[in-house]
Amino acid sequence: MSLFGHDREVAAFRSALDRGAIHHAWLLAGPRGVGKNLFAMLAAQRLLANAAGPPVSLSGLETPSDHRVARLFAARSHPDFRRLEREENDKGDLRRNITVQQIRKLSDFFALQPALSDWRAVVVDSVDELEASGANALLKILEEPPGRSIFFLVSHAPGRLLPTVRSRCRLLPFSPLEADAMTSAMREALPATDDADRAALIPLAGGSVGRAIAFAELDLAPLEAEATAMMHGGDPSNLRRSKLAGTLSGKAAVLRFAAYLEMLPAIVARHARQADGPARQRALAAYEQVRDVTAFAPRHSLDPAATLFQLGTILASVAGKQ
Repeated sequence: MSLFGHDREVAAFRSALDRGAIHHAWLLAGPRGVGKNLFAMLAAQRLLANAAGPPVSLSGLETPSDHRVARLFAARSHPDFRRLEREENDKGDLRRNITVQQIRKLSDFFALQPALSDWRAVVVDSVDELEASGANALLKILEEPPGRSIFFLVSHAPGRLLPTVRSRCRLLPFSPLEADAMTSAMREALPATDDADRAALIPLAGGSVGRAIAFAELDLAPLEAEATAMMHGGDPSNLRRSKLAGTLSGKAAVLRFAAYLEMLPAIVARHARQADGPARQRALAAYEQVRDVTAFAPRHSLDPAATLFQLGTILASVAGKQ
């Protein structure tokens, strides 16, 4: 995939790479789904490609697909690269954390001589998911980093990291993508989706391509339409609220329910921007309530049906008739 947007971040890394002044650890911090992991993979690939040769002359972070390092990355078999993420347990489910054992295996990795050049690279996605002992083990490595090594630590919540880990990294903050970059990224990521549907996802995704892809895969367009209809016409008979609760409260709808909670504040905010007078005031009040409920419900495992009925009541209040 191509990296869209983030010109400032690309320029910062390229400047360090071209000057040969590369910090040993980069903390890529920002919202989920904006391209931090892709940036890390492309940057690691570019560094290792330049080190192994032939040097790459392309701008940005791209490496030609026929370069031997790019081929090894595509095959997930580059001997001087490691990517750490949550692994599967015995049941085939993802573990809750990246384990300390995964971090300790890096000692074996760095004990070997590099195979293709004198550089090695590690991506941790995400460093937020390290268990406590794993974070301490990573800190020890960052305190005395192996020579000619680089770490890319992807973080969605850098404030939760150990201050000592943050202090040993160069911070590279990532912002949500602008509309033009989102359009280009979504055109590549969702080629089978028509332009109108892609355009409808952009204001809901908040500058996150990952979120937009998840929304598209979960077929959330009908839910968006229903929420908008409720804000326009209310729900005096409770039919819309009951239908919403029935659609999203079953076990099979867990992912759609979570995605609906995530996207609903953006739907209400968009409605508020388009309204005026008393309707705008009602929409702004509803936005505050929806934001609170959608943030509170997942943390406290509230009953989905009751949560959806409550949200439906708030949506219907925007029309002035519940």
